[in-house]
Amino acid sequence: MRLALLTTLTMIAFAANSVLNRVAVDSGAIDPSTFAMIRVLAGAVALCMILTVRGGGLPVAGRGRLIGATSLSAYMIGFSLAYVTLDAGLGALILFGTVQVAMFGWSALRSSAPSARQLGGALIAFVGLMFALWPTDGSGGDLAGALLMVVAGLGWAVYTLAGRSSADPLATTAANFVVALPMLLVLLPGAGLYAAPSGIALAITSGALTSGLGYALWYHLLPQLRSQTAPVVQLSVPIIAIAAGAVLLGEQVTWAIVIAGILVLGGIGLAVTSPMAQVGRK
Repeated sequence: MRLALLTTLTMIAFAANSVLNRVAVDSGAIDPSTFAMIRVLAGAVALCMILTVRGGGLPVAGRGRLIGATSLSAYMIGFSLAYVTLDAGLGALILFGTVQVAMFGWSALRSSAPSARQLGGALIAFVGLMFALWPTDGSGGDLAGALLMVVAGLGWAVYTLAGRSSADPLATTAANFVVALPMLLVLLPGAGLYAAPSGIALAITSGALTSGLGYALWYHLLPQLRSQTAPVVQLSVPIIAIAAGAVLLGEQVTWAIVIAGILVLGGIGLAVTSPMAQVGRK
């Protein structure tokens, strides 16, 4: 019961990042570049505090740090800029679908040939992702925003794959956040920066709580979850974000989003629960 509750809390935290970013930027309380920088700064502080309490060094110059920090920066930049136009739920769906399809494709290239069920599931998810990306007036966003979220998804996929071999995920994540901050200062647009107190508060909440502490909790839970369970439970994140966006932000849940969600989540669920996929993760 405790594991189930903590896992649910973590998925809510992941979905909350989409809601917090969307409400902060859409309300005009903060610009997306400033939101991303404050989010990473707050996440770095929170993770370093946890690392200090737990004990252990900060491997800023560790192996693979450039890949980790760069991919994290790509995720943060694409994520924040995409929510200028995308609804919270649609953004989470595109992000999640991109991450899972990219990671599945990478795994398929490096391992044995995928089964027909895995290929079918990946194809269904890809079709759903393309459906979500197709620009329509009622979809809650535009093609530019969708493509930015794809960039975020690819960044997070690379970040996840690069961190799989880490002996200390918490220390690695903290170091990546620290190194990513100066990258964001250089790469993010510098014109028109502004931040009201409410926008700063939302960015700090996203960085320190739903990102920093959320990631730390997820890394704590991963060893306790069955190998095939971890990908499946993440199917809930876009659903939570879509529901929260509708209830808290008044976002419209269109048939396009519903159909895309069924295709993406159903296809991914079919692929990751394949017997061959489960054997490969043991």
